[in-house]
Amino acid sequence: MAMESTTSMNLAADNIRILAASMVEKAKSGHPGGAMGGADFINVLFAKFLVYDPEDPEWSGRDRFYLDPGHMSPMLYSALALQGKFSLEELQQFRQWGSPTPGHPERDIARGIENTSGPLGQGHAFAAGAAIAEKFLEARLGKTVMQHKIYAYISDGGIQEEISQGVGRLAGTLGLNNLIMFYDSNDIQLSTECGAVMAEDTAAKYRAWNWNVLTINGNNPEEISQALRAAQQEESRPTLIIGNTTMGKGALKEDGTSYEHNIKTHGAPLGGNAYVNTIKNLGGDPTNPFVVFDEVKELYAQRRSELKAIVAERRKEEEHWAQANPSLAALKAQWFAGKAPVVDWTKVEQKSGESTRVASAECLKVLAQQVPNMICASADLSNSDKTDGFLKQTTSLVKDDFSGAFFQAGVSELTMACMCIGMLLHGGVIAAMGTFFVFSDYMKPAVRMAALMQVPVKFIWSHDSFRVGEDGPTHEPVEQEAQIRLMEKLKNHHGLDSLRVFRPADAEETTLCWKMGMENVETPTAFILSRQGIANLPAGNDYSGVEKGAYVVAGSDDNPDIILVASGSEVSTLEAGAQLLRQDGVKARIVSCPSEGLFRRQSEAYQQEVLPEGVKKFGLTAGLPVTLEGLVGTGKDSRIYGLTSFGFSAPFKVLNEKLGYTGENVCKQVKSFLGLL
Repeated sequence: MAMESTTSMNLAADNIRILAASMVEKAKSGHPGGAMGGADFINVLFAKFLVYDPEDPEWSGRDRFYLDPGHMSPMLYSALALQGKFSLEELQQFRQWGSPTPGHPERDIARGIENTSGPLGQGHAFAAGAAIAEKFLEARLGKTVMQHKIYAYISDGGIQEEISQGVGRLAGTLGLNNLIMFYDSNDIQLSTECGAVMAEDTAAKYRAWNWNVLTINGNNPEEISQALRAAQQEESRPTLIIGNTTMGKGALKEDGTSYEHNIKTHGAPLGGNAYVNTIKNLGGDPTNPFVVFDEVKELYAQRRSELKAIVAERRKEEEHWAQANPSLAALKAQWFAGKAPVVDWTKVEQKSGESTRVASAECLKVLAQQVPNMICASADLSNSDKTDGFLKQTTSLVKDDFSGAFFQAGVSELTMACMCIGMLLHGGVIAAMGTFFVFSDYMKPAVRMAALMQVPVKFIWSHDSFRVGEDGPTHEPVEQEAQIRLMEKLKNHHGLDSLRVFRPADAEETTLCWKMGMENVETPTAFILSRQGIANLPAGNDYSGVEKGAYVVAGSDDNPDIILVASGSEVSTLEAGAQLLRQDGVKARIVSCPSEGLFRRQSEAYQQEVLPEGVKKFGLTAGLPVTLEGLVGTGKDSRIYGLTSFGFSAPFKVLNEKLGYTGENVCKQVKSFLGLL
């Protein structure tokens, strides 16, 4: 019986190899070798171990599978086709316009795809974040409804990416025993053999990080099954299964000799007679390769039957739990619906003249009290980025105790960002994370992925300008806002802003920005916050205008001679300059624009009302002048005062004077622009 089972499993793996190689061949692009080598693991996992509901792909109790090397998506598509999630015709449209099999990165829960990562390393970080989310929810809802596993698949490239160190450290420290990762160790990468770039003992490295490490023949279904069973029984550590696999397993060259373990199979179609010989060698028909063998259909039909029974039992347990815990059941339904939480923002108490990072802390304090499924993180800066406003209301997540809600990520901004994204990919939680704005440079690959996948994670970036002062030029984010706001201008495939960016002008604006950020459940949100205190906007200011992205600040003149535009700290500087201008008879309107992306989604009439054409405009930014070009313009009626160099080391008040960020210099610059000097 065991022999028959092994034969059936080998046949199914070869079926996956045939389909994957044929997808790449038909598309004339892709990566067949890795998919062919990993087919045994993916087949064993999907045919024997992965628990999901065939009738309800979004069932919250399902196991999750994250494919880190997204270039191996043909392997995943092929395995999902055996489940019935993709048709053979759809496999033949691999990498084509409008196809449901586009490649990577992607997320399609209905089709069984939790995530396939584009940039190597990020995918397994998403998996680790999902494992944290499952532990966090288990601590609040109980084991009955949170007993699933998180599976990840990583390649040699993902192991090499620096992010793997952060994930390995954090997953081991937190004891994520619900995380099971298969390492496809085939010793081949795109341009070299792995031995040319790595000589480390990977097993020893992960053991040092407190992982359970198992080393097997990754092409042997029996060894894979034994390793998965052992991993499922692990009680205190994440598991790494090192599967020694063969790149291009089953591949033959044009002359019929082995093409296995050949670097050329990694990143290009097999081509010509090599492809024909390979398909024949694997038991397929090169003239009709897109076929699922009858015995393989039976294998996956049997698994479907098994899953119906497994899921029915789990569902029954969940129903009994819901009956016994109606309030928790209501919370669970609300959390997994992914809707914005109900928050009483009147509980936020702001003080005039505070820095916006401190104002953000007041918002986080209330969120910690009112949003029980929210996790906040910091990259070892919670007392500086003021995410400690959240931490002071809870405790940190630690091994064997996930009752807290603060994720101490250590000094690893990219890892933290990707793991927080993974929490949202899992579902049921809201995640926010903080660091200094200058370190957003470390996070931009994750910001981009969150935008691509429409994951509504919250980025909290403090110390937003040269006013960081004594920390020196290395810590002063002169060019970062321009970079981030480029993504704000980009629309995703659904016409939504890829990233919603807020840079509030004072404490009161900060509260409204956080309110809109929490209500944004469709895209990521970024908050850019000041280190130094900022004078509040003039009395009587109508802060409701923040909800439109940009608005006219109180005290502005009707029929102005000049419109002064800024975001963040610079708005109060414009106000000081406007007072001096009025003394000289110059009528000035001040426009605060915390979110250009949101402003550009308003009606054309409103945009013209705030920034009418034909009126001169002056912009003030602590970043590069290009930051405000979309609002102020670039013509003869436009001028922007910004930085054209890196910052300098000095107290922020000295820097304001030296660099011209004072009311007096605003007055001087505007009068020069208007020809009054």
